[in-house]
Amino acid sequence: MIDKIVPLEKEKWQDYQLHYQTVSYNYYDVEIESADNSFKVTFVKKPFDTPLENNGHDKLFQPWWENVMAWGIIENDKLIAAIETDAEDWNNRLRVTELWVDKDYRRMGIAKALMDTAMQRARDEKRRALILETQSRNEGAINFYLNYGFSLIGFDSCAYQNNDLERKEVRMELGILLNYE
Repeated sequence: MIDKIVPLEKEKWQDYQLHYQTVSYNYYDVEIESADNSFKVTFVKKPFDTPLENNGHDKLFQPWWENVMAWGIIENDKLIAAIETDAEDWNNRLRVTELWVDKDYRRMGIAKALMDTAMQRARDEKRRALILETQSRNEGAINFYLNYGFSLIGFDSCAYQNNDLERKEVRMELGILLNYE
């Protein structure tokens, strides 16, 4: 199935709805301490009292992505998985803006194959990093990205709402630095 990854044409797939369904048993609690001339930030994995179910949606080819490209797998005229990337020319990084696999097709190596496609774009374009955003409560995504080789490169404690820390939904920036020497 992973040999069926094809480019998705913007004209056909723009605004296509991706429906997310995830369950997280743990989250990364972000603890920020400040002292005289220093800050200390730690991410501590903790269990939710009850599993957190997340159902939502996003769209492909959002208008704010300037250099967007997407690839996907189509089965019986239905999109079952997709990855979307946007080239950040100002800092020579490639951002993964969407990685989605239909719940019935998970744990088959599809997400890795799609991420390999994004990595290949980054290498072909000689980008200095492959980066993405996830949330501190998206345990499955964090585990996947860490296993793929991403590491924490930053965070934003008020990206979504002013109480992201309390809601356990801190924006985590993960990345892989690329070297061409």
